[in-house]
Amino acid sequence: MQKDMKTKRIAIDGIMAALYVILGYISIDMGMMKISFEDLPVILAGLMMGPIDGMIVGGLGTFIFQMLRYGFSATTLLWMLPYIVCGLICGLFAKQNNYYNTNRQLWLIIMVAGLATFSLNTLAIYVDSKVYGYYSPAYVWGALGVRFLIMAAKTVIFGLLTMPILKAMAKITGRKK
Repeated sequence: MQKDMKTKRIAIDGIMAALYVILGYISIDMGMMKISFEDLPVILAGLMMGPIDGMIVGGLGTFIFQMLRYGFSATTLLWMLPYIVCGLICGLFAKQNNYYNTNRQLWLIIMVAGLATFSLNTLAIYVDSKVYGYYSPAYVWGALGVRFLIMAAKTVIFGLLTMPILKAMAKITGRKK
């Protein structure tokens, strides 16, 4: 029985990482700004299965996407960090309540994870622009307000989607919700 659950978790982690890549490709990419839902599978994995699975989905999904889209570079690990931290945050908060979070708690978790992802992506943009010599204050900081509004809108969308998806995933994983 325990081996079966480990197999399910590995399979779900792989599916969620693949979903991350797909959602990354169907995003609107405007250079310093990207509108996507690629962090949703990371959030779901963390909330449903814990911090390790959230980090695996975030790290593996981002790594595969980075390799397919950009290849390996000096800043690849820095671009992976926001989604690894997102999975960690979601998993740690969910684990505190034994993975049975209220809607209010889910909204808070998603908001904190969104702010962390937003902040770390901003750091990645800054460092990447410095390393590769394309830094300008307008490029790095000019779209900060718009990027924040996108993060806020995604928080609302993810907040509305998360509970129904978690209930459906609970049936697949065998976890009662």
